[in-house]
Amino acid sequence: MKKNILYTLALLLGLFFINSCENVLEEDVYSELDPDGLFNDIIGAEAVLHAAYAESQLNGWGGKGLLNLEEWCTDIEWETGGGENRTAVQMINFTWDASTGWITDLMWRGPFRGVRDANTILDNIEESTLSDSEKKLIRAEARFIRATEYYYMYTFFGPVPLRKSAMDELELPRATEQEMLTFLETEFSEIITDLPDPGDEKVYGRAHKGAATAFLCKFYLASKQWQKCADAAKSLMDMNYYELYPDFREMFKVENERNNEYIWVHQAVVEGPGNFYINGAYPINFSIEPKSGFTWTSNMRNWAAQYRIYDSFYNSFEEGDQRKELIISEFINKKGETVSLLNANNTRSFKYWPDANAQTNDNGNDIPQIRYADILLARAESLNELNGPNQESIDLINMVRDRANLGDIFVADFASKEELRDHILNERGWEFYSERKRRQDLIRHGKFISSAHERGITNAKDYHVRMPIPQIEIDANPLCEQNPGY
Repeated sequence: MKKNILYTLALLLGLFFINSCENVLEEDVYSELDPDGLFNDIIGAEAVLHAAYAESQLNGWGGKGLLNLEEWCTDIEWETGGGENRTAVQMINFTWDASTGWITDLMWRGPFRGVRDANTILDNIEESTLSDSEKKLIRAEARFIRATEYYYMYTFFGPVPLRKSAMDELELPRATEQEMLTFLETEFSEIITDLPDPGDEKVYGRAHKGAATAFLCKFYLASKQWQKCADAAKSLMDMNYYELYPDFREMFKVENERNNEYIWVHQAVVEGPGNFYINGAYPINFSIEPKSGFTWTSNMRNWAAQYRIYDSFYNSFEEGDQRKELIISEFINKKGETVSLLNANNTRSFKYWPDANAQTNDNGNDIPQIRYADILLARAESLNELNGPNQESIDLINMVRDRANLGDIFVADFASKEELRDHILNERGWEFYSERKRRQDLIRHGKFISSAHERGITNAKDYHVRMPIPQIEIDANPLCEQNPGY
């Protein structure tokens, strides 16, 4: 019998006994969940695979929520108003704890559901009658999903329990730091050869060599394995598939989203689940964005929740930086009045440019998880950590700056590794705001806590670089230890 599927079948099939009969009543199984048939058909196997992909695709309320969880605790964005302000206040003030619902639901439960579905595939695929090539691809995709979920959990919590089979014991201790690092490196490295080249995947949004290599690069960056990060970035660059989209201001619009800068995205569609972010970026009574002429329409939603950009970040951009143009500083309200958003920590990110075809909360803008610019700056950062200021790092940074219509920087501009490191952190902020990267960037650069202190958040402590293991997990799994400080 196939593993794990039996647990689902147990909910559907009972054992009926007839008085004085010794034999169990046997019934034919007509369900698609028949364990003897589900993985023997490519349609059935891919149905489970698609369920795993669905769990790993954070869009709708979850995608917006996770993006905000990783931005509200940084020097870029804050929030007022609406029901989500309760969570926003916790993140802004560093008062989150093991009972914070969004951390539990979006950072823990969601990823582990993806792990569960991926493990169900991996537990059963070898015994199926699919062809060897079909097995190889589905196995690699399932491992990709599982590895990406564990990568994100590692960036949230550090090591977590490594569930490598749906049949694992319910109570598992957390992996050690080294076990977690080894697992992630092994998974991403081994699946690359079994995945299709980027652009050759069966359907847009399924795993490919580019995505696995990019996640490997990001994993090395997060764990400060500088030479390996630089090498993985170079490997992806050498695919000669990816390139910077020519106009930063146009890249995030729905009509341009399937471009060769996007390596991995969380997909969004207006039929739902979509991209919810812009609904909280609209100022109250917003009607028109004067520079572009964009006009809000009744098919869109303007929430009570207000996602605001700090003045210190808005004012940090260099003169002429086109990336700043996706942060609006004024608007025309419904009375036809021009309202300034400056000098009140109140400018708004319109990076996910409003979708004219939005249906209530749902906009069609995909949310990029890894862009080619991220890979270029990851290699630049790694080479600086290895060698100090060097020409290749400068060239890679200038590729990103050139796209933003900025002048070049030079090796001579930086007297030390530390000076170039600080510039790279700034460059990443200007490039990746509203893309859920700032928290991890600040942590890697050792500035997550000090940055909070500079904003007057005295409650920020060193242990806040990792999130608390949710209390529901501690209660259900006594072997899982809490992160220190919580």
